[in-house]
Amino acid sequence: MAVTTNKAKSEGIEWRRYKEGEKEGSFRSAQDIIFQASWTHKCPEYMLSTPPCQGSCPAGEDIRSYLNIVRGIEKPPAGVTWQEYAFRRVTEANPFPGVMGRVCPAPCESGCNRNMVEDHVGINAVEHFIGDWGIENNMVYTSTAAETGKKVAIIGAGPAGLAAAYQLRLRGHGVTIFDEHEELGGMMRYGIPGFRTPREMLDSEIKRIIDLGVETRLKTRIGSDITFEQIEKDYDAIFMAMGAQAGRPLPVPGAEAPNCVTAMAFLRAFNEGRLQHVGNRVVVIGGGDTSIDVATVARRLGNVTKSGTVDDRPEAVIAGHMAHDVASISAREGAEVVLVSRSTIDKMAANPHEVEHAQQEGIEIIGGVTPVAVVVDEKGRATALRVADFVMEGKETKLVEGTERDLPADLIVSAIGQGVDFAGLEQFNNNNGLMKADKNYRFPGKEHIFVGGDVLRPHLLTTAIGHASIAVEGIDAFLKGKKDLDKRPKVDVHHFDEIRQWLESGHEYKEVKGQIWGTDDRKDILHNFEDRSARHVIPHDDLFLGHFPKVERHVRDVIVLDKEGALGNFEERLQLLSDKDVVDEAKRCMSCGQCFECDNCVVYCPQVAVFKVKKKDNPTMGRYVDTDYGKCIGCHICADVCPTGYIIMGMGD
Repeated sequence: MAVTTNKAKSEGIEWRRYKEGEKEGSFRSAQDIIFQASWTHKCPEYMLSTPPCQGSCPAGEDIRSYLNIVRGIEKPPAGVTWQEYAFRRVTEANPFPGVMGRVCPAPCESGCNRNMVEDHVGINAVEHFIGDWGIENNMVYTSTAAETGKKVAIIGAGPAGLAAAYQLRLRGHGVTIFDEHEELGGMMRYGIPGFRTPREMLDSEIKRIIDLGVETRLKTRIGSDITFEQIEKDYDAIFMAMGAQAGRPLPVPGAEAPNCVTAMAFLRAFNEGRLQHVGNRVVVIGGGDTSIDVATVARRLGNVTKSGTVDDRPEAVIAGHMAHDVASISAREGAEVVLVSRSTIDKMAANPHEVEHAQQEGIEIIGGVTPVAVVVDEKGRATALRVADFVMEGKETKLVEGTERDLPADLIVSAIGQGVDFAGLEQFNNNNGLMKADKNYRFPGKEHIFVGGDVLRPHLLTTAIGHASIAVEGIDAFLKGKKDLDKRPKVDVHHFDEIRQWLESGHEYKEVKGQIWGTDDRKDILHNFEDRSARHVIPHDDLFLGHFPKVERHVRDVIVLDKEGALGNFEERLQLLSDKDVVDEAKRCMSCGQCFECDNCVVYCPQVAVFKVKKKDNPTMGRYVDTDYGKCIGCHICADVCPTGYIIMGMGD
């Protein structure tokens, strides 16, 4: 007999509470069903997976791991503080935690499974804290690797080149960096303003790398100061990381005007201390983070009431001429700054928080328009940027008739993209202003040449760091005589290392070959454990989200400036979280794909089949529980209540 509820009847839905022939008295309780469910041969297996934060990080940082250190779950070795242990873990992948904790747009936070509960974990804020702690406590890098006698030339001293130098020295290879600038840092120094990456912080993080024994040859351009052929003769391998510091000019009539410049030239002049003012009206074309940097710098520089010579004009300074420091002797006034973008404001590529702050500083942002022409006067100088509304017909831009208007400008800055200066290295240009490489970042047809950073594809600083890490593995294999490089894993990140943790705790580890499975003779390996992190990123629906209560994120304070307050203000805006707030924020991490010792599986197992592994027997993360398969009935309750998705049902039919 089918039994239906009144609600089901009223809605015309027949919902069967009991099976045909079942009586109400014989109905088993929900508890009975749960605790006697799925009597199968399937039993729990322990599967380590990559969390989506790490899977979304272009540098492949072991984020879950250092958050577990900060929150106190993963204990540091004797005599090491959690701060130092976390610093060491972060910098295995990224030697610039202070820089990345400030300027990285944090794709890891967008991928964070905690977004399905209330809000992502503040990963960037934790990294910021760890990076600054490392500087304040004079942390240094050390290498225990024996010197190999091999020498690697690195062309470019930006994030990719410096990160590669760091990874190569950790492997014992000799490194020389060649760069045409006077100082190291590349885009971190010459493309990002100092109020976003304080120079003393940047210098400290670079110095740690150089102190590993990295040689540098600055103010040296390949192709003029030294030939590429000479570098090939002197070095065993080459890593090409020139970056993309050549800006793209505006492709409209009139853009050849002297006061129409590229964003890269503008930011370099500012970061070198040459650019002191920008005129009354500045128009920036872009929509990405670089255009926001240009606009906020222009807002801070402003104009001066007294003009010096013609050489004081911004375009003359940007072109490399020395200007009188009229800013120091004249009253400073705010410049009117307008940023125009083909994207609508909500679709701009720039970090939404940076867009909001720019607007608060009085920068006008006009979205959904396209540049049409640069209006010039009789002397050939730009006086305005002409823009118009548009629609896309396929790949073709069609202007909307009657929408053209002029935006007055004393300086026009194009922030529409970057390119590579291949002068002297023309043979490597792929005809699109970039270089080609395979999945190991090796240049096609040149087994000793590897590539990384913006020269492959202009993207994030952390992307360049990730390129370097992968390329160095290929360089290391090549220098050891391996011609054919291994296929890169599907999930290409820095993985959790059980053996290192085992040794750090003072245990002896006997190497095994092939698949690692636990046995009675190998207590240091968990039974039925598998590391699938090289091929699987765990989604939120594999987790038991009901375990996690809603906890508000600890947000870093940001100094918000208004139109007047931004003028002449070059102080850092992003504030550090306190020690307590950093720990509390790390506790919001759900440790996706790895056991974090919540005890749910032990508490809820009706057969008392799941048990804790004693720490003295196995001190490593993810080795906390095991199963007595003689007692297990395959009811899958342990997998159901596992918050992290670490337990899955397998082994059977």
